[in-house]
Amino acid sequence: MTKLPLLRFRPLLKRYVWGGRRLAELGKDLGEGTDYAESWEVADHGQDQSVVAEGPLAGMTLGQLVADHGLALLGRHHPQTNFPLLFKFLDAQRALSVQVHPNDEQASHQTPPDLGKTEAWVIVDCEPGAKLYAGLKRGFDKAALEREIKRGTCELCLHEIPVQPGDCVFLPAGTVHAIGEGILIAEIQQSSDTTFRLYDWNRVGTDGQPRQLHVTEALGVIDFERGPVSPQTPRPVAREGWEQLVACDKFVLERGQLHGKSVRGGDDRMHILAVLSGQATVSPTEAAELPSAEAQTLTTGSTLLVPACTGEIAILPTASCTMLDIFLP
Repeated sequence: MTKLPLLRFRPLLKRYVWGGRRLAELGKDLGEGTDYAESWEVADHGQDQSVVAEGPLAGMTLGQLVADHGLALLGRHHPQTNFPLLFKFLDAQRALSVQVHPNDEQASHQTPPDLGKTEAWVIVDCEPGAKLYAGLKRGFDKAALEREIKRGTCELCLHEIPVQPGDCVFLPAGTVHAIGEGILIAEIQQSSDTTFRLYDWNRVGTDGQPRQLHVTEALGVIDFERGPVSPQTPRPVAREGWEQLVACDKFVLERGQLHGKSVRGGDDRMHILAVLSGQATVSPTEAAELPSAEAQTLTTGSTLLVPACTGEIAILPTASCTMLDIFLP
């Protein structure tokens, strides 16, 4: 089996009208303009491909790695047709549209077929008074939601969540949701781009026309039993300094508040590491086998994909560091 190095990718920057310039605070190299909305850090979805930034595999796409080195990359979760997760940062300077995503079975009937989209958000930073919308208020069924959409008052149905940095919100497929303005987010999701837009706050696009909605499709995939969504309550895990934010059948999301050496990996899984604040050095432990034992220094906004074949890794923070660790269940 090929031994893969620790993998860093070139960010894929997405520009939408609701974006801004705060991705620069996460180390992203922005050009001119004030509409930088998303930075796709680890992605293998059609033409949207993360490309290895450095080292012996520089220039190789994540899709190629899955095809050519799937066992080394994914370990116990090999084989996979595509890399199953997508990790990104989002800068919402304006509120996003109200959306819902289908589950795997529903998305398989799309043209072309896709995965469903279960996702989770971690608030990196936000303006005072910022809020998310997650789930429907109690008492709003399909008929009531459809009525308010026709009236242009869909917001009456939405459950609001005031947020602060560090909050995590879990959104299984079928959950109505929207990101409010003034929020910087880290998002982990299934590798899918199937979105049904339910409501867009009665706005018009850059062409002066209302953006396309997908009300019929959205109403067909909403989980009306879901109800209001609350932020996740972190749960302690065995390794000191770490806590679990989400554990579902699509991914596990953990967060480390690190002040000293920490060891992760060694479980025959790939791991996505992302630094939300601070700095840390990541390197294989003495037991790991890599073609190069060079350490990787991660700063705020850096993302690293640790292949399953790496074995255990040592994380050494500089002062303090807040880091996400994302892996398959």
